[in-house]
Amino acid sequence: MNYTPKEIGKLIKDTRKSMGITQKALALTAGTGKRFIIELEKGKDTSQLGKVLIVLQTLGIKITFTIPKGIDQ
Repeated sequence: MNYTPKEIGKLIKDTRKSMGITQKALALTAGTGKRFIIELEKGKDTSQLGKVLIVLQTLGIKITFTIPKGIDQ
């Protein structure tokens, strides 16, 4: 499935809210700033990948990569 930055932001926001975590608490736990979390949840397409991965991991969201068939690993 292909995700857009807005869809990833919504997934992060929905997960955070369902866990009862504030943006500030998530930022502190993930080692980012609150502004980064706000922009990420809004779908900012230039968010730093490393920080996005840390936020996903902090929330327990797992991602899976699939290599196309015929490509050697």
